[in-house]
Amino acid sequence: MRYAVLGTGIVGRTVAARLLSLGHEVVIGTRDPAATLDRTEYAAWQQAHPAAALAPFAEAARLGEVLVNATGGQVSVAALTEADAAHLDGKILIDIANPLDFSRGFPPGLDPVDSDSLGELIQRTFPGLRVVKTLNTMNCQVMVDPARVPGEHTVFLSGEDAEAKKAVRELLYSFDWREHSVIDLGGIDTARGTEMLLPVWLRLMGTLGHTDFNFHIQGANRPQSG
Repeated sequence: MRYAVLGTGIVGRTVAARLLSLGHEVVIGTRDPAATLDRTEYAAWQQAHPAAALAPFAEAARLGEVLVNATGGQVSVAALTEADAAHLDGKILIDIANPLDFSRGFPPGLDPVDSDSLGELIQRTFPGLRVVKTLNTMNCQVMVDPARVPGEHTVFLSGEDAEAKKAVRELLYSFDWREHSVIDLGGIDTARGTEMLLPVWLRLMGTLGHTDFNFHIQGANRPQSG
């Protein structure tokens, strides 16, 4: 499978590296490849992962069979607009971003929030995409290596397309997520709930002093009565 990972930050690089380790082809999407390669941190990563291609958003989206949104949530729509709807229609977009708003400093707020979500905004703006929200409630290292957190913990799915969610679920299994750890919350509107976990996550990070933690929903697999 060829994945287009949109975003060159630590989240995008971490997910891209895991996909490469599983034998997938990966192209990294960025606004300006030359400027990206001028950044020491990315250049070092690229040297360590020579199989990863680097391309403008539109070219990455054209090449990718499945897309991963690892851009900053405040610029996700702009990045996807650059990718061009002609390269998006019919494709799965795994949205792992959060709409963190740092305009008032740290800790950030969320925008949109409450009656909307980034996942919904992307789906509404690009109706041809098959958006699946997942992995946005944890650190990127835990996303691709759930064993970093001892014991049982949970990853959520939100989206409108059942086949897209099935495909993303299979990818999660390849990341070593267990079947019973994946909870399908329903439609893309349920992304509001998972995105609103981020303020809690950020405060936990400050309290615990590390990021190797996650949420666990006790009783999630309890049979329904009646």
